[in-house]
Formats: sequence, C-alpha cells, structure tokens
Amino acid sequence: MERSRPDDGPTTTQRKSLLEQMRGSSRGTVGRILLVFCIYAALLFLGAIPGSHLVETAPEKAQTAHSLPFVPPLWALAPFALLLLIIAVFPLLSQTRDWWHHNRSRFLVAAILGGSTLLYYGLLHPGGIENHLTHSPSSAAGWETLWTAFSNGIFSEFIPFIVLLFSLYVISGGINLSGDLPARPATNTAFLALGAILASFIGTTGAAMVLIRPLILTNIEREYKVHTILFFIFCACNCGGLLLPIGDPPLFLGYLRGVPFLWTMGLWRYWLLVNSILLAVYFVWDSIVYRKEALRDLMRDEQQVQPLRLYGTFNLIWLLGVVVSVAFILPGQPFLNTGFHPPVYFREVVMLLFVILSLLSTDANIRLRNRFDYVAITEVAALFSGIFICMQVPIEILHVRGPQLGIDTPLEFFWFTGVLSSMLDNAPTYVVFFETAVSLPVAEGFSALPLPGGQVIMEHLLAAISLGAVFMGANTYIGNGPNFMVKSIAEQSGIRMPSFFGYMAYSVLVLIPIFVVVSLLLSL
Repeated sequence: MERSRPDDGPTTTQRKSLLEQMRGSSRGTVGRILLVFCIYAALLFLGAIPGSHLVETAPEKAQTAHSLPFVPPLWALAPFALLLLIIAVFPLLSQTRDWWHHNRSRFLVAAILGGSTLLYYGLLHPGGIENHLTHSPSSAAGWETLWTAFSNGIFSEFIPFIVLLFSLYVISGGINLSGDLPARPATNTAFLALGAILASFIGTTGAAMVLIRPLILTNIEREYKVHTILFFIFCACNCGGLLLPIGDPPLFLGYLRGVPFLWTMGLWRYWLLVNSILLAVYFVWDSIVYRKEALRDLMRDEQQVQPLRLYGTFNLIWLLGVVVSVAFILPGQPFLNTGFHPPVYFREVVMLLFVILSLLSTDANIRLRNRFDYVAITEVAALFSGIFICMQVPIEILHVRGPQLGIDTPLEFFWFTGVLSSMLDNAPTYVVFFETAVSLPVAEGFSALPLPGGQVIMEHLLAAISLGAVFMGANTYIGNGPNFMVKSIAEQSGIRMPSFFGYMAYSVLVLIPIFVVVSLLLSL
C-alpha cells in the first residue's frame, strides 16, 4: 500500500552540471528579486501601490462592514468547487496525470477558474465590496468591483502569504541537516517531535524544509514510509505551529489584526496535548510496520549510517530576520515607537532582502545536497493564486452570513473554523471567523482581548478559532501551504504519496478522534 523507493542520487558528472545550474538559478533569482525591489521603489515613489499611504481606521471599517448586504448566489461558488475537484481528481486520472504534473498546467487551471470568478464580479455582481488592503469605501459595480475582488485575493492575501512562505522556503533550503540514522521508530519519532517544536519558531514551512529531506534519507532503505511523511505533515506542517504568529499563516493574520505576538503561547497545553498524542500514535504505528520490513532492508538501514551534520548555519540568522520582520514591521503602524510608518509591502520587501542574503551567502553545494529547487513553492504559488481569487465568493458569503449562523460557543467556532480551514485554506477562514467573533458582544464572566480601533474579542473564542485553523489545516493537502510542499518533495524523491482523498482517509482516521478530545476540553 505504501511501498516506494527513492531514485538514486546524481552521478559526479550530473552533480557538476546540477551545481552549475544551481549557481545560475541563484544568480537569476537574485536578479529577479532585485528587479522586484526596483519596481516596488518606483511604484511607492509614484504612490501607485494600493494602500501605500493609507492607514486603517475603525470608522472606515465600520462603514464598510455595513455596506455588505448582498450575498452571492450559490452557483457563483462553481469555480472554487471545480478547482478543488480538479486538485483532487486530476492526479488520479491516467488521462490527466502527466499533464497536471507540470506547474504551467496548474497555473493555466488557476488562471481560467480565477478569471471566471473575476468575470462574475465584473459582470454580474452589484458591487459594494470592501477593498481589504486600502479599506476604501465600497466599490461600484463593473470594473471597479472586479478590480476590488482581484486586489483582495492577490494584493491583500496572496502576496503576503506567498512571500512569507517563499522566504522561509528559500532560506531554510540553504540549511542542510545531513546524515543517515537507523530508521527505527524512536528515531523517526524524534524527527517528528523536533519538527513540532521548530514549527512555531521558524514557521511550519521552515521546519518542513529543514527536516523533510533528512527524514526521507533516513528512511530511504525502508519500504514502509508513507505514513512517516503523513505524520510529518500533521506535526511539523500544522499542529506544531501553534505557539507563535510566525508558526502558521492564520496566526500571522491574527497578529496583523492586533493579537499580541506572544498571546498564542498561552495555548501551549493544547499544543502539547495534540502533538503528544500524534507522536504516541505514530510510534505505535511505526513499531508495527517496522516488524513487516524485509530483513535485508533493515540490515542495510543499520549498516549505512552517517552521523547528523548541520551545514549552512548562517541561514539561521536570516530566518531570525524573517521572524523579527513579522514581529515588528506592521504597515501603517509606528515602527518600534519611532516616527517611521512602514508602507504596505515593506515587510515583504525586507523578507525578500533576507532571501537575497541567503542566496548570496550560502554555498551552492548545500542547496544541491538538499536537492533544492523552486518546483514545490511554484506548485503552491500556482494553486493558491487561483484558490485565493476563487475563494472570494465563499469568503464574502461567510462575511455576510457569518454573524447570522448562530455560532457563539468555543465548540462551534472550533469545528466551523476547522472544517472550512480544511477546504478553504486556514488563513482566510481564520479571518472570517475572527471577524465573526469580534462582532459578538462580550458575555459576562469571559475575558476580552482589546484590539485596535476600540474593538474586543473574547479570548476563549479566539482560542477556539486559532486551534481550529491551525490543527485542522492538516485535514487536507490544501488546508495549509506547507502540506503541498512536503507532498511535492516526497514525490520528487520517488515516494508515491496518497491522492487528495487518500490523504483525507489518513487524516480522518488519525486526526478527527484527537480533535474530539480537544472539543471536550474546550467545552469544559
């Protein structure tokens, strides 16, 4: 069921050729990012970047919040539903499998379905939607509405999302943890535990990039390893990233809305509970399948041992720079109590600066040993560019109908946020239910967290939303960006990963019972 063997490594001649390609690719990437810097500076100087000179105010937000009475019809969800269906089905069909393997095909599908959603907004939507980036008054119907929907999907959501993932992906790709340990259950469990710890401090993307390849290499001699990759996605790519906003994109969006940087540290009990159960279940599972391995494979695994060595440690400084950028650079707000107000995307530009420093300061051999390329992050960019545009319709429906759903308990917020995070991506889903919780009056006996603009949110509801978004992002491949990255890297290594629905079979079997336990604790 889950047997697979990665292909052999490159020969010496191939290695030299790949090394030259890697160096050329790095120089090309640095040049492209520098071009982005120049374009950004020019647009900022001309005032052409949306929201570059605007700061959100509570009255503006209140005004736009009351100008959203229109609810899109359900048929307008068709592009989004079709995109999810294609992601799930095309890799399974022999007629489409090879075609879908190319990122240009994914970009084409994302462009067609995203364009269909934009045509709906331009031709059929009556207007009256808020620009999330500029917080400008509601737009008129037609071209302005189309542009607002595009701006919300790409400028407000996709660009900060993909720049953060790209920065963590590239910088952590310059860190090489090499070695081949005996792939015993205890060793693999230790890898997963380390991933769960690192996820909160260098991001789920960073933890995934640093650890996934040595984990694959450690298990290269074993036949049964798909379950190891799946549990790695559960722990390192999702459930481990709960403790800091840098850990998971939805928490990052909450931080941008005024949640204190260290507030999520208060959720450490849930982090410890969920990850401990996952590690225990994995250890038992791996111990069982370990006994099914062929004796010759186990002997090879025990004999072919190399101690762990860490290379590219300078990139830890650049990762810290990204973390500090996220923590202290908030567009439109004073920087470190100074008179400087960072313009929009200034934080993203600083993160790209650390990417350039990483590319220039890292030996290309390190990235070559990591088999580093841009395929996995390009796949995420291709799919999520369409997802973020297509999801504007379901997000708008939830924005309008959310407060009318009667959701007002932690249990309801946990499951509604979690289930929708599994299908809509956890970052924008978090925002919708965050805003829904903000709209509720503070109940007697519950503590409230003050937010900018005089708003408050009840902390027990915020905790439920955070837990649902982070934990249940592990339910599907599209629930969180790093899920797709790890899947892509594993498949490049010759590991045949489960399909969209096959993955969900694992997640339902393993994760849902754990989330039921979390629900019981939330309801106490």
